[in-house]
Amino acid sequence: MAHMLNYNLAVPDVDDAGVLSALVAEGDELDVLVRAVDDWSIPTPAPGWTVAHQIAHLAWADANALSALRTPDAFGAELRRAEAEGSGYADKAAAAGAAKPRSVLLDEWRAGRAELAAALRDTPWDHAFPWYMSKVTPALMAPLRLMETWTHGQDVFDAVGVAHRPTDRLQHVASLGVLGRALSFAAVGLPEPADPFRV
Repeated sequence: MAHMLNYNLAVPDVDDAGVLSALVAEGDELDVLVRAVDDWSIPTPAPGWTVAHQIAHLAWADANALSALRTPDAFGAELRRAEAEGSGYADKAAAAGAAKPRSVLLDEWRAGRAELAAALRDTPWDHAFPWYMSKVTPALMAPLRLMETWTHGQDVFDAVGVAHRPTDRLQHVASLGVLGRALSFAAVGLPEPADPFRV
């Protein structure tokens, strides 16, 4: 499985759809919300995760993506940690990040997502680097980070009772769902339905 590229998904050759701009905008929108929330210990719909856990998870995943892109050999240690820790891997990292002071965590998340977006923008769209169970390119990493930012952001919006206005950025999340259909069925050991579908 380590030789697979982009999980065998047919990703675009160039950023014609502006997914990098969408990623930045999605992060900026969540930033405005969490900056206005003083108490990050509010529980979110994800069991055991507070607002701080959600932001910590995003900051940690951005840092991992940057590490994989810039220092792929060093990222190998993170992959080994993921394998050793199993299902508690992301929870443990989120808890460690959530324990930091709110201002520190906010600064880390802001700096990290800006740095990752710049690094993805400066990297050839088809440049392969290691990721979990695959190698990926910026063409897949950018919409993956957008999907994660939107998803974990939705938990924060729900936690604080603010409506999360839909935007055209969701087209990138929907596209991932369509592209990953076969992968989703394979992951749970089911045959992919033969009928075509679209969103």
